[in-house]
Amino acid sequence: MPYLGLSPAVQTTAMDYQDLTGGTGTGFTLDHPVANASEIEVFVNNVRQEPTVAYTAVGTSLTMTGSIVATDDFYVVFQGKALVTSSTGGGGGGTFKGENGEINAGGGDIFRVHQQQLDTDTTIDADENALAAGPLTVATGVTLTVTSGGNLVIA
Repeated sequence: MPYLGLSPAVQTTAMDYQDLTGGTGTGFTLDHPVANASEIEVFVNNVRQEPTVAYTAVGTSLTMTGSIVATDDFYVVFQGKALVTSSTGGGGGGTFKGENGEINAGGGDIFRVHQQQLDTDTTIDADENALAAGPLTVATGVTLTVTSGGNLVIA
């Protein structure tokens, strides 16, 4: 059936898991980079560890505050990769929550959900508009640039 506009596209990335069992010490390398410790869940002997208390993480470096031994059942679940995006080919998209809180890809749902902190350098170009619900903070060392002619609205 023909329609007007750009072809819709949906992309889904599932959560990922990394088994670190057999490793020892306090420093480990992650398979995927993360912005901070809250983007992963770390388990030692099937007990979830508290971010920034039991471990820190940035980039691909995971540092435990206590030493891991080779016999520990030790694994990581990447929460930051649990994203659903939707676009119409022109660059829109985001995560949408439907009536029952389920995550759906599509603009017909009720809520657009996003993080409260910007963790990566971002530029809004002269031919772009951006909208975010506040409050919005910019992480230390991260740059948000709105070029002349570009628009950013925080509602």
